[in-house]
Amino acid sequence: MPKFDGSKLRSVALACMFAGLGGAVALPQAAWAQPAAVVRGLPDFTELVDQVGPSVVNIRTVEKASSRAGANGMDEEMLEFFRRFGVPIPNQPRQQRPQRPQQEEEQQPRGVGSGFILTADGFVMTNAHVVDGADEVIVTLPDKREFKAKIVGADKRTDVAVVKIEATGLPAVKVGDVSRLRVGEWVMAIGSPFGLENTVTAGIVSAKQRDTGDYLPFIQTDVAINPGNSGGPLINMRGEVVGINSQIYSRSGGFMGISFAIPMDEAMRVSEQLRASGRVTRGRIGVQIGAVTKDVAESIGLGKAQGALVTGVEGGSPADKAGVEAGDIITRFDGKPIEKVADLPRLVGNTKPGSKSTVTVFRRGASRDLGITIAEIEPDKPATKLAEREEKPKASAAAQQLGLSVTELTDAQKKEFKLKGGVVVAAATDAAARAGLREGDIILSVANTEISGVKEFESVLAKADKSKSINVLYRRGEWAQYALIRAGR
Repeated sequence: MPKFDGSKLRSVALACMFAGLGGAVALPQAAWAQPAAVVRGLPDFTELVDQVGPSVVNIRTVEKASSRAGANGMDEEMLEFFRRFGVPIPNQPRQQRPQRPQQEEEQQPRGVGSGFILTADGFVMTNAHVVDGADEVIVTLPDKREFKAKIVGADKRTDVAVVKIEATGLPAVKVGDVSRLRVGEWVMAIGSPFGLENTVTAGIVSAKQRDTGDYLPFIQTDVAINPGNSGGPLINMRGEVVGINSQIYSRSGGFMGISFAIPMDEAMRVSEQLRASGRVTRGRIGVQIGAVTKDVAESIGLGKAQGALVTGVEGGSPADKAGVEAGDIITRFDGKPIEKVADLPRLVGNTKPGSKSTVTVFRRGASRDLGITIAEIEPDKPATKLAEREEKPKASAAAQQLGLSVTELTDAQKKEFKLKGGVVVAAATDAAARAGLREGDIILSVANTEISGVKEFESVLAKADKSKSINVLYRRGEWAQYALIRAGR
């Protein structure tokens, strides 16, 4: 064993000292030839902000309300403060309100969101829930110019909307290739959380193709997204928009490091139809489907768990006419493999109604191709209502003011959704409906206070300031998002 040479260590130490003072000292080969780890600096987003920031807009929606809702009596400077930061304008006491004709209408703030310029001639993309139910949409550019926007079209299934402003020469975004997006890649968001315009947040892509519904595989990130970010762009390090920030996933009522963005390729397909006809058409074949388990796949000779199990066929539907049977497993659609059950409605939905397609089914140990003509999917149906003979729960005065009626979560619902508390929306009308709530939604918090049940819901609501918008965190299926409700009068 070679002896330890202390003089070499002293030489290395002296060399390091001289190097720190600017001296150029050659170190002994044996002392510095160890492999070094690659060190990378954190990304700098300043150039991206300069590049994309001018294309990101603030979207403010207003609704018309009669003068009975009250004038505010505030000076213009204070009104502008409330408008700029998306804060609901408080109402003055009734005796301070000027008298106006009963039928006169005024505009009142309804909500704040974000968007981005899609084309230089004024097409702007945002979320459908940002503009849903608005009487008027106002788009504010980063240079503070304001435009009244026309809603070209909105698609609730994908939560994509396109609005148009009368302007030219606008800085449009560059649309990125979502297929190139990698998990772990840095991304940035620009938007107006809580009405604070031009707010920049950053993070990484946490997952791709995250299934949250029939038609939309989301991009999951850990970028901080809050109310008001909705509709803003998700940007890669090349300055390209790869998604539209849309939702958060939360059990506590706050941001928990999980955000979702609509993939830009999906959004562009929707926007093209909206710009062409103002609506989106989707294909359907008329089957009920379920997942194929590993045990089922092995038992029928399919090999691996893949495809969509047909559990029912609608009479007279395209699938029925093509010869699809209950018990079939659809493994391909137009030659594209169905790896999981959610792939089928997505592929069929993206097919133009009237098109002739081919479905490959696995039946009794063998595969066969069936020709099928795609039909158009029906419009969204309202949520299933309670039986007519069942009495609707009676809402408190505070809940009625918001247009809400709620019931307790059942033990089965708590177990299914893994919730400790919350209330189920039994009916949503007026202000609640305008804010986007609907029957079957589960309210988790009101005015930033978690709700354990109906009693606490009523208590929190009774204490809330009805002259201001009340934030409500609600869950629809597995996904949570916020709504801002302004009490009706």
